Amino acid sequence: MTDDPLELISVDPAVCHGQPCVRGTRVLVTVVLDALAAGLDTDEILGHYPTLTAEGVRAAAAYGSWLAKQEIWPLTSTR
Repeated sequence: MTDDPLELISVDPAVCHGQPCVRGTRVLVTVVLDALAAGLDTDEILGHYPTLTAEGVRAAAAYGSWLAKQEIWPLTSTR
């Protein structure tokens, strides 16, 4: 386990077309974030993606948090 969860995120053009993945897997960060947003807990996500670890799920969440802090985009109304 690393002190910096972002070290568990990999961006490699040769893996998943350069999309951020949990290191050592082909599981996209967006897949983990979508699962968390859908209400799945860590154990459920691990059941669907056995190559992941709980640390990988936390790293994906940390990456999403970091990314959200990088630039603020206004949300548009869908009314």
